[in-house]
Amino acid sequence: MGQAIATPAFNISTNTPTPRITKTNRDKSGVLMTVTLTEKAEFRLRGLLRGSASDTDEKTTKGVRISVNDGGCSGYEYGMEITSKPQPDDLVIEQGKVLVYVDAKSAPLLEGLIIDFVEGMVESGFKFTNPKATSTCGCGKSFKAGDCSPQGVPCS
Repeated sequence: MGQAIATPAFNISTNTPTPRITKTNRDKSGVLMTVTLTEKAEFRLRGLLRGSASDTDEKTTKGVRISVNDGGCSGYEYGMEITSKPQPDDLVIEQGKVLVYVDAKSAPLLEGLIIDFVEGMVESGFKFTNPKATSTCGCGKSFKAGDCSPQGVPCS
């Protein structure tokens, strides 16, 4: 776990170079970065990734990119996107059969993050448990991290 995988060097169908994933889940100072997917979250993400892949080469680099953005009702909000083009400085974590790309600038706020998938009568979706969060909004998608959070915007 935590090892990066290599991909083909050339995408024949688009005649373009395919990015090589050579980074691991360590930040610039060499500290191990942990983001954990529960079994349910990994299962859901595998399905989303499988459904969004368009060719064989893309499937080898397709993953979910996790970031933190200014915004939300508590100051920070989580960002998740499916991508086959990770940023050059992204940290790469392999969780089961899912590649997780962590935005390097967001990594300090995401260290130790656990992502789960919950299903219920009223709400279904990804749930974030973040040990760096000092408070969270009722929506579950926004958090505050001590005194470093930007000003929140009320939920509407």
